[in-house]
Amino acid sequence: MFKKILIANRGEIAVRVIRACHEMGIAAVAVYSDVDRASLHVRKADEAYPIGPPLASESYLNIQKILDVASRSGADAIHPGYGFLSENPKFAQACADAGVKFIGPTAAAMKALGSKTKARQAMEEAGLPVVPGTSRGLESFEQAKDVAARIGYPVMLKAAAGGGGKGMRLVQDSEDLKSALDSARSEAERAFGDGEVYIEKAIINPRHIEMQVLADEHGHTVHLGERECSLQRRHQKVIEEAPSPIVDPEMRRRMGEVAIHVAQAAAYTNAGTVEFLVDQQKNFYFLEMNTRLQVEHPVTELTTGLDLVHLQIHIANGEPLPFRQDEVKIRGHAIECRIYAEDPDNNYLPSPGKITLLLLPSGPGIRRDSGMYEGWTVPMDYDPLLAKLIGYGSDRDQAIGRLGRALNEYFVGGIKTNISLFRRILSDPEFRAGKIDTGFLDRLLKAKPALTEPNAQTVEVAVIAAGMFATLGAVAAEPGERAGTDGATRPPKPQSNWKSAAFRENLQ
Repeated sequence: MFKKILIANRGEIAVRVIRACHEMGIAAVAVYSDVDRASLHVRKADEAYPIGPPLASESYLNIQKILDVASRSGADAIHPGYGFLSENPKFAQACADAGVKFIGPTAAAMKALGSKTKARQAMEEAGLPVVPGTSRGLESFEQAKDVAARIGYPVMLKAAAGGGGKGMRLVQDSEDLKSALDSARSEAERAFGDGEVYIEKAIINPRHIEMQVLADEHGHTVHLGERECSLQRRHQKVIEEAPSPIVDPEMRRRMGEVAIHVAQAAAYTNAGTVEFLVDQQKNFYFLEMNTRLQVEHPVTELTTGLDLVHLQIHIANGEPLPFRQDEVKIRGHAIECRIYAEDPDNNYLPSPGKITLLLLPSGPGIRRDSGMYEGWTVPMDYDPLLAKLIGYGSDRDQAIGRLGRALNEYFVGGIKTNISLFRRILSDPEFRAGKIDTGFLDRLLKAKPALTEPNAQTVEVAVIAAGMFATLGAVAAEPGERAGTDGATRPPKPQSNWKSAAFRENLQ
C-alpha cells in the first residue's frame, strides 16, 4: 500500500481525501496557495507545502510545482480530487513519467473520454444511444444551420472540451443561431483554450441521471447505481440524490449495462461517472463521462455502504475489486445539498469574507463534508463551494425530513450562503413528489416564494445573532453607516474588489 499520498486540491474534497488516507494509515500531503495558508485541508494534513500565488494557473494548475512537492515530500501517489487537474491527461501522464501513481484513469482513457465529440464518436461506434446531433466540431455557421434544420429546434450548442455550463447555449430558433454559435465558441476558447463546438437536439424538460462506475486494473467493471442530478442552476448541479425517484430496477439494470459498456470501450480504470439525459418517456441517451470522483459521491456511499475514496486508492494500488456486480445493494435514500458562499438575495453572487459564527447540524442520518471553520476567511479566488450537507433515510420522505431539519440547524455567520434556497426546494410540493427536471430550479426561482412563519431554530439563531451584534455596538448605526466599538458611526466600507469582480463576471 502507498505510504504517502499528495492531494492536489483544496477545500472540502481535499479534507475528504485526507480523512480517507488517515483511516487507511497513509500519510497525507497538502499543497496550498498563498491565500489558502490557513485553510482546513492544510490543518488536517500531515505535511503541507506552498505552491504559489492565489491564481490557480500559478498554483493548483501548475503541474511542475505539484510534482516537485511530490518529490520533496516522498509521496508515492497523487489524488487529484475533482476540478483543477483531475481530468487533465497531461497531468496523469506527467505523474506516470515521474514514477508517481495517479489515483484515477490513465491518460489514454482521459483523452478518449475527455472530449465530448470523441466520446460521442466512440459511443456511436459501440452502438450506444446518444442524443441526435453532430459528433464532430462544427466547421461553419452554414453547417450548424443545416444540422439544426434537420434535427429540429430547439438545439443545444456545446463545447467539446466543456464542463460546468461553459460554452453551452440553448437555441430556440434559427434567428438566434449565429450569435449563439459565436458566443459559445468564444466562451469555450476562454474557458478551455479550445473553441470546438458541436450541436445536439435539445431534449425538452429532461432529467439528468448519472451512473457511478468502478473499474479495477484487471478488467473488472461494476456500477454502483444512479444519482439524480436534475436540479441545476446555470447548468451546474445544486442538489443530487440517490437513487433517482423515477428509476426502477429494470431501468437501473439497463443504464448500468450501458455505463459499464462505455467504461470498457475506453479501457477505463478507477472511479468515473457516465451521465445520461432521460426524456419524458424514460428513454435515456449518453451525454458524457466524467473521468474523476464526483462532487456528489457521498450519496452513493450512503446508499451502497461503500467508501469510494478507499476503493480508488485500493484500485490504484493494483488490487482487484473486492465484490461482484450482484453483491452491490442499494439501501435507503440520500440527498445532498451543495452549500455555497453566495448571496440568494443578490442574484447568487459570490459572498467571500470571514466566517464569524458557525452552528453545525448533526443528528440521525446527517453527514457533512466541509472545508470551512469558524474564523476562516473564504477567499475570492476559487469556486465558492464551502461544504456538502447530506441527509440519509430509509426512504426518500425520511431523507427529506432529516435534511430539512438539519438545514434549519445550519447557520453560517459573516457571509451569505444558499442555505435558504435548499429550505425552499425541500418544501416545494413538486420536489417532494419527485416531479423534477433540469428546468425545475429556474421555474422555482421565477415564482414568488411563499411567506412562511419562522421555525424555532431560525428564531434561536436570530436571537443569538442579534445579541452578538448588540454586544459589539453594531445596532445603533444609521442606514448607510456602521458602528465602531466606541459607539461612533463610521462611513460604510467600500465594496471589495472581489465583489466587484464577481459582479462583473456575473454580467458577462
